Amino acid sequence: MSKNNSSGLDPITLEIIANGLRSIADECFVALMRSSYSTNIKERKDHSIALVDREGRLVVQAALTLPIHIASMGGLMQCVLQKFKGDIEEGDIFVANDPHTAGGTHLPDINYAMPIFVDGEIVAFVCNIAHHADIGGMVPGSMAGGMSEIYQEGLRIPVIKLFRKGVLQTDIMDLMLLNVRVPDERRGDHNAQIASCKLGARRFGEVVETHGLANVLGAFDEIISRTAQRMKMAIAEIPDGTYQWQDYMDGDGIGSVDIPICLALTVEGENIHCDFSGTSEQVAGNINTTMNAVQASACYALISALDSEIPSNQGVLDVVDITAAPGTLINCVFPAPVAARAHTCQRVVDTVLGALSKALPEQVIAAANGANTTAVFSGVDPRTGKPYLYLETLGGGMGARATKDGKDGVQVHITNTSNLPVESIEQEYPLRVEEYSLVENSGGAGTYRGGMGLRRILKPVDHDCVFNGAGERFRHEPWGLFGGQPGATGQFLLRDLTGERRLDDKPGEVAITPEDRIIVETPGAGGYGPPGQRDPDLVERDQHSGKFTEEYIRKHYSQMPRS
Repeated sequence: MSKNNSSGLDPITLEIIANGLRSIADECFVALMRSSYSTNIKERKDHSIALVDREGRLVVQAALTLPIHIASMGGLMQCVLQKFKGDIEEGDIFVANDPHTAGGTHLPDINYAMPIFVDGEIVAFVCNIAHHADIGGMVPGSMAGGMSEIYQEGLRIPVIKLFRKGVLQTDIMDLMLLNVRVPDERRGDHNAQIASCKLGARRFGEVVETHGLANVLGAFDEIISRTAQRMKMAIAEIPDGTYQWQDYMDGDGIGSVDIPICLALTVEGENIHCDFSGTSEQVAGNINTTMNAVQASACYALISALDSEIPSNQGVLDVVDITAAPGTLINCVFPAPVAARAHTCQRVVDTVLGALSKALPEQVIAAANGANTTAVFSGVDPRTGKPYLYLETLGGGMGARATKDGKDGVQVHITNTSNLPVESIEQEYPLRVEEYSLVENSGGAGTYRGGMGLRRILKPVDHDCVFNGAGERFRHEPWGLFGGQPGATGQFLLRDLTGERRLDDKPGEVAITPEDRIIVETPGAGGYGPPGQRDPDLVERDQHSGKFTEEYIRKHYSQMPRS
């Protein structure tokens, strides 16, 4: 590391300031988590934090930030700066969620941004995103299949000032809460986001007081420029060429099936271009996504394959060139619905990693569960007489690696959240979890096997309720690499007094009684390398793990475990 740089900061001071900024983001993340009301945030950590400079460039984010949120915060900031240029005052707090006008990615992710002033001048913004369990619309949870335009998905919030000069605009808050289910819980999550913004602004002031404003602003520029340079160096290690891959979405829940995502990834020196020409036109159902979510997904995939220590900030976003025609699945235009966009973003990640497998075979993983399997239960809690809404996106298998098996039952890639503990579900909601396990035989066989999907069986307790959901990789298996076998697909099942039947992959409202059971099985993941080359000790471990049947072992592995 050179002694000096364009900012004039010595390397030690630069690193101290950079770590101080990251610590602010991490503290704000924990504060939001601990003060929120909904299990989706306080338990599953479906939220993100970032510090952004006065030009709207992403500087640092919290360590546990969701990769899909990276570009959304930048998109929000560009909308704030365009709409309110010259009209941003100390104490203002902005709120927005709309994907088509406010930089959002889907309506349940509500974005907050607060300007930070020093000596009367804007110097930065603290931003956060949190996934609210409901934002109104035609179905509880605002995420199910069957929605054909964004108006059906819930309340659209343009970039507006929720606080003006430190004063809450109560009419705006009232409007937001009037349009959602379980408003008391939503209010608590809004307040947690507001408090997190205010905490970040205070902590930033402390860093400025310690190191001086000029040094902190200089660190902003240096963090971004160093990240860009590091990303370029990593790209330069990829052999020049064009690498192609194609994958498919199962369907949009309305009628379209086998929807292609096409990628030609071109590398030339330090330059990289992701060209998604040939990808499907936008569809009627809600698996469309906006460009900023695709940008975040593609950049995440590149970082994970090239150098996972590269920070996710504007330096990366500026280096990666992406082409996707407007009006397509991955660059949709108004009024396209986007609630289930995370499924598509997961497939974008798989597509980028698939293309990179042709250039960097030992640095990528096989297809993961490739989904954001969503399960929503709603009704009236018989214990309190009040409405409730339980929403969760469940993990699945992680793709096998060149040297290791994939992990079982985890959130992968862009989501980065936790699975909700059974104890929390049964304490918070009138539901009983009768089984929480791994799906037998769901990991794709290989020299290294893919991760296993999750299985949950739930029932309502002493009341009738409604279930809805959204699944992907329920038709198209998570592919393996270099001879590795595909992982298992997922499914939703309803078990009632007449037996067991499969539900639609993106079911609308399904009525459930206390005698019924909903079974959620998430996809597994693909294997890596020929199964016949698996270490016999690993095969023996598989045999005794309880995860695989003897039939599976005999089918996929030529060598049987030692006795």
